[in-house]
Amino acid sequence: MEKPGLRERKKQRTREALTDAAYSMFCANGFDATTVDQIAEAVEVSPRTFFRYFTSKEDVALSLADEQITTMLEGFAAQPADLPVLTAMRRAAVEVVRAYESETTDSDRVRYLRMQDLISASPALMAACVERAAARLDEVARLIGVRMGVDVAADPRPYLVASVVLCAVPTAVNAWRATGRDAPDSELIGQAFDLLSAGFDDPAAPDLA
Repeated sequence: MEKPGLRERKKQRTREALTDAAYSMFCANGFDATTVDQIAEAVEVSPRTFFRYFTSKEDVALSLADEQITTMLEGFAAQPADLPVLTAMRRAAVEVVRAYESETTDSDRVRYLRMQDLISASPALMAACVERAAARLDEVARLIGVRMGVDVAADPRPYLVASVVLCAVPTAVNAWRATGRDAPDSELIGQAFDLLSAGFDDPAAPDLA
């Protein structure tokens, strides 16, 4: 793989510096109280430069989540062709999150944990995160359709699975985390996929039947 040039490396460093400054300010002052001007000033760039990298402070707050989805889909497409859909997606999702949790990627781990704290503390950001993920529904459904060998226009299953992967799984993990379940996100994501794979059309409790 060709190494990025000096220009691209400089742009990546600026993007990371803006992200780190934004997360620091969001955690210290709150998402709503932090402005784009403050983030730009902390990195000693102009607001105009900020907008070359991000469209808004919401965008910088959730950019890592977007990158994770992209990496997950690349990993999903690279899974062995004979793996069932949910098994392949589970592996891809867990691998991505586990990489961010690993001590070998310390700066990414800090960004990931800060993003999770922000999303947990802000219902608006949590809703925006789900909305941004849902915007990629067609992309994910097409990939799932390829693995299943079906036409997404004729078979409803790829869109159903894509909706669950993009919206239901992260929502469940956030809810579990809010109730105090003490486990890494990669483990919670794995549990969510395991429950889906096993099916959950459980019978009603005897006293309700």
